[in-house]
Amino acid sequence: MQNRVLSVGASFPTFNKIAVTSLTQGKEFSTISNADHQDNGQWLVMFWWPKDFTFVCPTEIAEFNKRFLDFQDRDTHLVGASTDSEFVHLAWRQNHDDLRGLRFPMLADTSKSLAEELGILSADEKVAYRVTYIVDPQGIIRWVSVNDLNVGRNVDEVIRVLDALQTDELCPCNWKKGEATLNAPVEA
Repeated sequence: MQNRVLSVGASFPTFNKIAVTSLTQGKEFSTISNADHQDNGQWLVMFWWPKDFTFVCPTEIAEFNKRFLDFQDRDTHLVGASTDSEFVHLAWRQNHDDLRGLRFPMLADTSKSLAEELGILSADEKVAYRVTYIVDPQGIIRWVSVNDLNVGRNVDEVIRVLDALQTDELCPCNWKKGEATLNAPVEA
């Protein structure tokens, strides 16, 4: 039986989870929650990957990290997540060159409760699909993208959609930041 993915217009679930936020001994772990972005009036981009110590996942995580300042410039809290434990996340960060300098938290959903509430667990292994959520400052899901386990996502597209959503205007196909938006005719 497949789960139904929580989608656009729904409230993003409340969460309070342990995450890896540093490689400094004694400061590796922090608790993060949805209040971290909502209380600051920020957007949230949360992206999920299936498993640590795999092949496609670090390419995505590294690319999100390269674009970290682009998210920060857009008042957006960036969070990566999987159902692996915080200890597995830490070991992976310590042992993978592309992950040591991460500037965003790696959320550990070991109970799988958040992934289950989002409806993003694969039916067979109960690992998260490659899902990306854009959540507005009020906690409403504004965009969801789901990729098969074998296909990495496009970080440029996540940023493009975030830019479009933040205009709060009508944006045509392939719209990019700085381009004109659409003017809808006003009905009399």
